[in-house]
Amino acid sequence: MDHSKEEFLERFGADYGYPDAPRGVDEMRAADFKRLEGTVYLDHAGATLYSEPQMADVVKDLTSNVYGNPHSQSDSSMAASDLVTAARHEVLKYFNASPRDYKCIFTSGATAALKLVGECFPWSRESCYMYTMENHNSVLGIREYALSKGATVLAVDINEDSDLESNHGSPSSFKISTHSSQRRGEDALSHNCQNGNLSTISGNNWNLFAFPSECNFSGQKFNLNLVKLIKEGKVAGFPSQQQDQWMVLLDAAKGCATEPPNLDVYPADFVVCSFYKIFGYPTGIGALIVKNEAAGLLNKAYFSGGTVAVSIADIDFVKKRKSIEQVLEDGTISFLSIASLRHGFKIIGMLTTSAISRHTASLATYVRKEMLDMKHRNNKKVCIIYGHQASKVADLKMSPTITFNLKREDGTWFGYREVEKLASLSGIHLRTGCFCNPGACAKYLGLSHSDLVSNFEAGHVCWDENDVIKGKPTGAVRISFGYMSTYEDAAGFLKFLQSSFVSKPITFSNGLDLVDNQSQQAVPDVRLKTITIYPVKSCQGFSAQIWPLAIGGLKYDREWLLQGSGGEILTQKKVPELGSIRTLINLELGKLFIESPKLKDKLEISLLENLTHLTAEVDVYGQRYEVESYDDNVNTWFSEAIGRHCTFMRCSSSKNRPCSQTGKNGRLCRDTRSKLSFVNEGQLLLISEESVSDLNSRLSSSNNGNGKQRVIVDAMRFRPNIVISGSTPYNEDNWRRIHIGDAYFTSMGGCNRCQMINLQQNSGQVLKSKEPLATLASYRREKGKILFGVLLNYEDGLDGEGEILAERWLQVGQEVHPSTAATPERCLATVESLHTGM
Repeated sequence: MDHSKEEFLERFGADYGYPDAPRGVDEMRAADFKRLEGTVYLDHAGATLYSEPQMADVVKDLTSNVYGNPHSQSDSSMAASDLVTAARHEVLKYFNASPRDYKCIFTSGATAALKLVGECFPWSRESCYMYTMENHNSVLGIREYALSKGATVLAVDINEDSDLESNHGSPSSFKISTHSSQRRGEDALSHNCQNGNLSTISGNNWNLFAFPSECNFSGQKFNLNLVKLIKEGKVAGFPSQQQDQWMVLLDAAKGCATEPPNLDVYPADFVVCSFYKIFGYPTGIGALIVKNEAAGLLNKAYFSGGTVAVSIADIDFVKKRKSIEQVLEDGTISFLSIASLRHGFKIIGMLTTSAISRHTASLATYVRKEMLDMKHRNNKKVCIIYGHQASKVADLKMSPTITFNLKREDGTWFGYREVEKLASLSGIHLRTGCFCNPGACAKYLGLSHSDLVSNFEAGHVCWDENDVIKGKPTGAVRISFGYMSTYEDAAGFLKFLQSSFVSKPITFSNGLDLVDNQSQQAVPDVRLKTITIYPVKSCQGFSAQIWPLAIGGLKYDREWLLQGSGGEILTQKKVPELGSIRTLINLELGKLFIESPKLKDKLEISLLENLTHLTAEVDVYGQRYEVESYDDNVNTWFSEAIGRHCTFMRCSSSKNRPCSQTGKNGRLCRDTRSKLSFVNEGQLLLISEESVSDLNSRLSSSNNGNGKQRVIVDAMRFRPNIVISGSTPYNEDNWRRIHIGDAYFTSMGGCNRCQMINLQQNSGQVLKSKEPLATLASYRREKGKILFGVLLNYEDGLDGEGEILAERWLQVGQEVHPSTAATPERCLATVESLHTGM
């Protein structure tokens, strides 16, 4: 046992690892979660994991018993009905809710339970729907029902004067601060709510207050004493004369996995949960736990199978069943999933929720403290953690969730997508974004309404790559621990942060960082080693000793692609089978030959003749192209080759991309006349053999002695168009322009690599590993990008009228003459013409 774990156990040993359970966490993890070997799973707030014995019990149950549709009286139906009834009682027991006071309504998840409340709640124009800012979108969505009925909607912050440890629920400990009210209809601001101030509500109406037991963004635990205080109107800033008129909805989806609310002590009217967040399986099943008095107020208009006692088809006559469960559960419930719940509850019961809470809190407390102590070499903090600080919350009250962003030593932010990508390479599963909690996200990140709107107008939406806009993060990184998490998970995550994001003291023993050879003048004898053309996007290319250049780079390079049946562009990321399709162009015959190991017949495509006159426009990564498609025979060939329906298309023209920015080291962006065919970025990709050799030496060092198979890559792993030899490693980073034969190329900067380079075709099988991208990330990372190789644009031989002056060719063996000088005047003039409207 290492010293760090000894220190951890010395502090947390009484709470960590289930010392009172039949098995400790290490034994449980090794025996019941074998699939996690080599993996650090830290997204239990998103979905915790099922155990292997749990699934074995489910399979044994379902393969040993016959369970039928419970809406009948047969033996199999009654068996299912009995299990459903037992499951309802088990759910109520989990929340310490007496069956005399509460009912359990099964839904497809917490979101469906919330929707059910919103749909059936007795809204009126005198009603108010109030919710805390820190709430999931599924809670916010209830306001659509309230607003549609003319009710007032109000978002609030709950301010507590003391922390959870000392707060015993005194009304004076809480204060409500309101945001602007929302209302639709003729009276946009009713007398109930003026400028966000809620006055006394009169009349026989019902109002709803919603808050989470634990915020799924920050992990903040809300004081559940709010339940009684809200219902009694005893919170400062709350209507004071409406006893019994306010109902409370508690979103326990996040909190119930480690600390289910005790409904005997905190009698909320509505509580929602999803079971996969508690014990991983089954998914698609949740519950609404509803108080009997509140259930009587819910009015469901729709009726379906199972909800009615009798209905007549051709007249307006229907009588609903008396059981609230049957009235609110539409159709046949997911009875096999419900039957599986007991196997999950069995595990939780063996460990106990209190022990799970202490176990996960010990890990979160330890990790949070270590993160807060991380410093760059200039003593600047690395981790900015949102929510309660460890020093302000007792260990056993700590949420198992930590949400944070990371800063560079210069004060700028690491984007959350960069963190997520690097974590994936390290076998760490975490979550990024705003986690469907816009209020908490805006609150903790300091995003104003104008920030949120401008970010959206700039193209940012949930789950996209725009993680930093105008110097501000648009989301965060979240880790969360579950009942089977271990110290080794925590230590692995901290090691990842330390190695990937904390700046180290400068040493001069080696040159492992990005090369910056601005002062280098002497360039060795650099030669063109190989030329590769990829006619069909994401398919195999072919090598040539000599090849012509065209306006778009290498002639015919990525001039064709495959489009899926849904209009999506097919690449090896989505369809690895594309990597087994071989291509070859014979310029003399004027034909493109294509073959697949799955098909006997080769495909021949004429380079000069169009097989069809059908044209269309497609969008490829934000670029619009006019394309020509082929007949059914061609499309059928490709569909059989890759095992899915697709359409083969050829680029006939592209909407030229304008030059809009200046790149690194003053490099200009693409010339406005550059035709890109179907490439993602620059027209050609250049790879240096010396850079590949340096990468392989690092791969060899990283694998030395760790028992793993040695990984060796060649230049073709990166799908280059041209490979050069005779340079020094990464010298190409500083080239702004290169001259090969009588052709000139402008460097567009480094190529940002993705997990595609970790895929390797081997005897028709696609092998995936973490290399070489993981090693590249350790020394070739710059501002969130992992760079290897450089992108080039061909400075085509056009005259001022757009006519080709001469066809130029590249040939293997030609000298490569790099230059660090600025881009020629022709490109400068082009950029100037854009800004002057010429």
